[in-house]
Amino acid sequence: MARTIALGPHMDLYDFMDVVRNHGKVEFSPDYCNRVNRSRSLVEKWVEEEKVMYGVTTGFGALCTKAISREETAQLQENIILSHSVSVGKPLSEEAVRGTLLMILQNLGQGYSGVRLEVLEQLRQFLNRGLTPWAPGDGSVGYLSPEAHMALVITGKGRAYYQGELLTGEKALERAGLSPLPLASKEGLALVSGTTSATALAAVGLYDMLQAARTADVIGAMSLEILQGVMNAFDPRVMAVRPHPDQAKVAENIRNLLADSQVIAEAQGKRVQDALSLRCIPQLHGAARKTLEDALKNLETEMNSCCDNPILWPEPGNEAVISACNADSSYVGVSMDASCIAATMLAKMSERRNNRMIDGSLSGYPWFLIQDPGLNSGLMIPQYTQAGLLNQMRILCTPAVIDNTPTCGNQEDYVAMGYNAAKKSLAVAEKLEYILAIELLSVYEAQPFVDRNLRRSSASRSVLEAIGEKVPGMEEDFYLYPQIEFLRSCIHSGKILEWAEKGMQKKIL
Repeated sequence: MARTIALGPHMDLYDFMDVVRNHGKVEFSPDYCNRVNRSRSLVEKWVEEEKVMYGVTTGFGALCTKAISREETAQLQENIILSHSVSVGKPLSEEAVRGTLLMILQNLGQGYSGVRLEVLEQLRQFLNRGLTPWAPGDGSVGYLSPEAHMALVITGKGRAYYQGELLTGEKALERAGLSPLPLASKEGLALVSGTTSATALAAVGLYDMLQAARTADVIGAMSLEILQGVMNAFDPRVMAVRPHPDQAKVAENIRNLLADSQVIAEAQGKRVQDALSLRCIPQLHGAARKTLEDALKNLETEMNSCCDNPILWPEPGNEAVISACNADSSYVGVSMDASCIAATMLAKMSERRNNRMIDGSLSGYPWFLIQDPGLNSGLMIPQYTQAGLLNQMRILCTPAVIDNTPTCGNQEDYVAMGYNAAKKSLAVAEKLEYILAIELLSVYEAQPFVDRNLRRSSASRSVLEAIGEKVPGMEEDFYLYPQIEFLRSCIHSGKILEWAEKGMQKKIL
């Protein structure tokens, strides 16, 4: 059940996803409102005094030397969202847009941006009433264009989805019981500045990667069981002499998941060690999880920051408007480039484990886990799908942030490119889920070839029984696509973790 999230100075990834994916409601805390109102009063005071403020009483970017009169400040803000609404291509997903709106609220609600509370209230109602601005997703270097498309809807321009229908901004507002709101000084700039879209896309991608990484422990353990692996590689003493915490957590997960497996107990002592895709699970999974956890720390800091430019410092007696560059997306970009690499490492090991199960010369089971190979292809071709997905993931692992194309007449002569690192993380996370789903399908279809008198672990049984309600056993070829989609949905929703934890009555670390 989705929670109601009261925005304050701190939000974590799970608060974020409750709003973005589960459609939780958003409220403003009293402190939030006070911070916003305090910073707005400074803008109004300084506009009246005609104080020099970047993007308020000056133009933008390379035009920052052009003065803007007090009478033109509101028009300037409308012009910025009109001129900046130039991202192109396919529209961002509902989750990406909802996430960006939420990050705008959290960013501007820190109280250093000077927007009116009415503007933020309009965005809050977009989230709470299910109005989703239409925003193309290609062509951003880290900010500006997708956010501008979203900001248009505040004023009744642009386009938006409401109850599944794409409408003009004005019509969508009317259907949702809202009215267009003109922008005032500083507001257009604040709505398009910052790392809000990059942080939102990264947060959704990272959430799915973190969940997939924990699920990979479950599926890896089940593959180890079906391949009758030995447990030497997961011994706590091995972990103690290389004390990476995440490596130790993975090893503990594998031990817990297979603790009461008669298949594993029967296999002990049959060989000294297994192939690396089995005995190196703690090391690779641990390294990947460490990278993802590091990214989480960076993203949660970013989520709770003011990434606007300029910022308004409201301390009495020390008030100031400061032009700087908190809108730089390097933290997000570097974190997500690294996270994409980590996810691809998890995927490449999953594919190798799957290959060991379907290769009759390695597993000792019938080729491709089908009783009559030749007439039937069995699980031959899903491994091709894994190979194709891995190829795509490896292409996506080229870091976005190492690129640099200057913009704005060389006023922005360095560009972080964090948006593209964040955007590609969504595709990488999805492909990881599919690769793990195919490995899990092989685990399930291999069960008849392991001694039925040997009991599977409690965690394995719980997962296999739940899968068995939807996925048939393979005695001859049948349509596999729906089974892969079902298993991927179970990974994406966290069901595999739930079933495993229910079976072993412990949490996956």
